[in-house]
Amino acid sequence: MRLLYCATAIGEMNTSGNYVGGCLCGAVRFTVAAKPFWSACCHCESCRRATASPVAAFVGFDEDSVQFRGDARRLFSSSSGVERSFCVNCGTPLSYRSTQWPGEIHLYAPTFDNPAAYPPTFHVHWAEKLTWFGVMDSLPKHDHANAPADTSQ
Repeated sequence: MRLLYCATAIGEMNTSGNYVGGCLCGAVRFTVAAKPFWSACCHCESCRRATASPVAAFVGFDEDSVQFRGDARRLFSSSSGVERSFCVNCGTPLSYRSTQWPGEIHLYAPTFDNPAAYPPTFHVHWAEKLTWFGVMDSLPKHDHANAPADTSQ
């Protein structure tokens, strides 16, 4: 089951019509040849630890549309059914895949060359939000990833 909302932003394409991004040191680059399914902020403990930040911003794509280049990308099984990738040189988190969403890959929005083109359209795992982290937007906030299609706060 896909997350519920489609992204309103389409992002910035390169001259060949792909979305592009990569890690901090440039050893890993990626291109995406499809429009995003959605964009969201995740507040779960696992994503916070994986990114060392109070929230992780993701963009969901068809995994067959994503191509990574460079030999520094490493995979890490962070929990049952979950695989994350990162650059072994600089440590930049790059992707998230889960058996919960087969055929989908979630890329970290800040790793795109133009991350401003992927504003989040909702929040997930809101129930795990850090109490000191203030969120001032009016986007839908769901306590879990598979929330019903309501927009209650």
